[in-house]
Amino acid sequence: MKLPSIGVEEELLLVSATGEPLPRSQAVVDELPDLDVTLELTRAQVETNSPVCDSAAELQTALTGLRRELAQAAAGEGARLLAIAVPPQGSAAQLVTQKARYREMADRYGLLAREQGVCGCHVHVDVPDQEAAIRVSNHLRPWLPALLALTANSPVYLEQDTGFASWRWVLWSRWPSAGPPPYLESAEHYDALVAMHLAAGTILDERMIYWDVRPSSHLPTVEVRISDVPLTVDETVLLATLCRALVMTALDGDHGPKLEPEILHAAYWLAARDGLTGTALDVPTGETLPVRELLAKLLQHITPALQQLGDEDLVTEGIERLLADGNGAMRQQRAFRAGKDVVDLTEVT
Repeated sequence: MKLPSIGVEEELLLVSATGEPLPRSQAVVDELPDLDVTLELTRAQVETNSPVCDSAAELQTALTGLRRELAQAAAGEGARLLAIAVPPQGSAAQLVTQKARYREMADRYGLLAREQGVCGCHVHVDVPDQEAAIRVSNHLRPWLPALLALTANSPVYLEQDTGFASWRWVLWSRWPSAGPPPYLESAEHYDALVAMHLAAGTILDERMIYWDVRPSSHLPTVEVRISDVPLTVDETVLLATLCRALVMTALDGDHGPKLEPEILHAAYWLAARDGLTGTALDVPTGETLPVRELLAKLLQHITPALQQLGDEDLVTEGIERLLADGNGAMRQQRAFRAGKDVVDLTEVT
């Protein structure tokens, strides 16, 4: 059986020498005509798009190169490039990118759009068709809080310690179609929910279905969107490999478990607040347990797929390293509370 390919989108932040969001995305993107780098909702954001990759090693090389070249182009425009999920300094409202779609979003959603200078990481995994994507979505729902906890990278917002590992999740949750996907009965059920949002005017188009797992509207993939942009390429590759193994495991399963929505919501909130440092909820059972134990359950769930990929050591060692040394959120919190500059910590070089 051919193993599913993967691709990753990383949203990154442009800031001034002193750390405030810098609206120079168009100039930076124009410097890189041969790279797949695009504009985002606000003018201080840029997004890199990896090529389709067949291995973790290939993805590592691609993302490392994209970050390096983008950082060089940013420096040429007087900007610093940060792998951080919310602006660490400056003001909440940002300038919106001058594209027709983004201008319409600003007109319709007001301050909600202008305050969305937040940076996520989206993992695309190849699936056979939309029905397979629906089945995968249902299977991934219990594990989304664990992925959020693992990759949280936004505790400092506008010079404040928010008390959350992922403040991006708090800000992003304000969109009408954000959060965990509903349990989907079929592709027709998915289409009906999209049609409802469109008719109600809560979204402009299908691309604004911002669920944390969704069938891609333009690619033959399922897109996992739960994560803050990770601090390091190693963490992004770890996330992508976990998503790939979860999708492979789901494709071998049934239509997926139905969950208690209140437990799922509570698990999300705990993951966003505590990241890797507190307790977690096992969504299927409602049991409270240490994050380490939840991650162990995740590994047990996907071990056959990881072995098939040849990535079991990459994932187990990567998780142990984050638990020991800290993910982006933990490292930012330590720096901020010690009076150090999180801009320096998160700058891509």
